[in-house]
Order: sequence, then structure tokens, then C-alpha cells
Amino acid sequence: MPLAVAPTVAAAAGGAAVGAAGYFVRQILTPELPVDELPVLGIDRDRIVLARTDETVAPGRYGLWQNGFHTHARLGEVLDVGDREVVRELDGVDFGTLDTGLARINGYYFCGPPADSLGVHIDEIVLDLPLGPMPAWLAEAAGSDRWAVLVHGRGAQRGECLRAVPTLQSLGINCLIPSYRNDIGVPASPDGRYHLGLSEWEDIEAALLYAVERGAREVQLFGWSMGGALVLQLLDRSWLADVVSRVVLDAPVVSWPAVFDFHADLNNLPAPIDRLGQLLMRSPMHRLVAGLGERLDLRRTDWVARSGELRVPILLIHSQVDEFVPFAPSAVLAAARPDLVRLEPWDVARHCREWSVDPARWERLVAEFCAD
Repeated sequence: MPLAVAPTVAAAAGGAAVGAAGYFVRQILTPELPVDELPVLGIDRDRIVLARTDETVAPGRYGLWQNGFHTHARLGEVLDVGDREVVRELDGVDFGTLDTGLARINGYYFCGPPADSLGVHIDEIVLDLPLGPMPAWLAEAAGSDRWAVLVHGRGAQRGECLRAVPTLQSLGINCLIPSYRNDIGVPASPDGRYHLGLSEWEDIEAALLYAVERGAREVQLFGWSMGGALVLQLLDRSWLADVVSRVVLDAPVVSWPAVFDFHADLNNLPAPIDRLGQLLMRSPMHRLVAGLGERLDLRRTDWVARSGELRVPILLIHSQVDEFVPFAPSAVLAAARPDLVRLEPWDVARHCREWSVDPARWERLVAEFCAD
């Protein structure tokens, strides 16, 4: 958009519309600190009573954080559901002291050191990323020149990626799980905003370089949710993209415009306001409206529209009832590129919780796809 056009657009749209559009996009772009808000009502040796919510009644295995990141527990299957309470299996407390009070559930069952429930040795390392040193986890497969770089999603932790590590290690693949800008406890982007993969991909490129410098002959990329958007940007923009042999995407953002539209609809936001927000992010008003230090053009993230540019085989795992990243764009992408994209749909899992609901199927699909 020419510089002179932005004020005209804003004036035509009206201040209220611009304000609403700015508020909407900031909700997606602004990192949030996790808050304990799920009541833990009772604890026994092998079971736990939680307040009933859509998350706590979901089938599968999950993690539970309490006291920030000082306590982590693993939740098993649902044992009983009442009007206000849910009883689940308590598979173990990895560290800390679990107590009644508030906690928060997450979609990944395992967490990293000092927990050892994964049964895989993980080293803490530091990567030299564009914004400074950032922590990463490395699970080595001795003597192997096959690597995987695993990328967590928006607002998630590196633990989101751990579910893939035992399967990959069984195939003799080294696993590197990096942090990236705006993660908790690491350097933030200069503007303190998510760029939805349009800048964060550079952090994953640095992880990829780490693997290459240590002898990787091929690297597989995994991405969950926004991590999928980072992976796709890297494939498009990195000088190291040719070393990537295949990609696994779990509940991925393959089109940010579609995700914005989806959430606008969920929040009863008129489509013109949603589209105005997307336009303003790439306009000279990006800083004023969204607090962005640079323009973001979501059209670069629309791999449904850009499907013809894909060059690497992709295993795409996605739940048809995903409540955060819509399933439809994944289905359209797979239909557009059946030569490269293999879609494996789930029918009950919430966002990024396909493994939680059916780990055996998830691990079998990944093992088949990632084997030599």
C-alpha cells in the first residue's frame, strides 16, 4: 500500500473500526504469561479431582502445571464425570508438590529436565540465535548423521515437542528442540510481538545450522501450530532449506489469513474489521495500530494460495474439531498437493492434542514417514 493511502483507508474506515481492528490483531500478536486458573479440588495417590471444563473432560493424556513452572504432573484418562467435577488418573508428579488450589492443564504430557518420565536423556545446550543466546534441548542418537529440529507453537513450551523424541530416537535420529524469540525467559523481539513466523523462522534456521555444523546429512522439521508456520517460512526463505528432507506438521497454521478469519467469526467480529486489521499490519500504520516494529504481510503465510511452491514431502496431522487452528485449510492444501502432502485427520482431539488422544496412531504414522 502506498504511504499516502493509509490515512485515507483509516479515515474511510473510521476511528472505531481501526480501534476494533487493532485490538483484535493485538490479541493474536501479543505474548501472554500463563495463568493458573483451573481448580484442583482433590488429590489421591493415583487420581485427581478437577473442576469440569471442556479441557478436563477431554479423553487422552495431558500435563498439569502448578505454581508457575515449579510443579508438573501427568494426567491420565477420565475416570468419572460429574456436573461440576472430573476425576482423572494421576499418572505421576514429575517434580514439585501438587496441591489443591489453582493449576493449568496443557496439551503435552511430558516436560523436560528435571523430569525423567520420557525415558530419554536430554542435554541442555545454548544456541546462538539472531537475538542472542537461547536455551535448547538436545537428545542425541550416538553416531547418527540424521537430525530433526522440533518447533513448538505459539505460547507453548519446548515440552510440546517431547512426544516425538522417543519415536525419532528409535529411528536413530538426533532431536534438537530450540527456543525462539518471545518464549518465556528468553530474549523477546524488539517490539515484544509475535511475527507469526515471518521473523521467528530465523531462530529455527540457526538451529538447523547447528545440526549441519555437526555433520547432519539430512534434517527433518517438525512444527506444532505456529511452529508449522515457522517451518514453512524457513523452507521458503532459508539458504539451508535444501538440507531438509521431510516435514511433519501437527495442527499447523498453513494460512494465517484463514486463522484470523476463523477467530473473527468465533468472536462475532465483522469480516470487514478482520480484513482491515490484516491490511493495517502490512501498512505504514503497523506500529500505531498493532505495536509492530515491522510490517507483517500475512499473504506470505498463506500456503493454501502458495501450494504450488512447496517442494518437500509433508505429513500433516490435524484434528477436524480443532478449536484454535481451523482444519479446513489443511484439507484444502492436501487436496491441492496430493503429490507432497499426506493428511491424517483426527476426529476428537483439541488443538495440538492428537498424540494425547491416540499416541499409538501418532507414533506409527511418524515412524513410517520418518524412516529411511
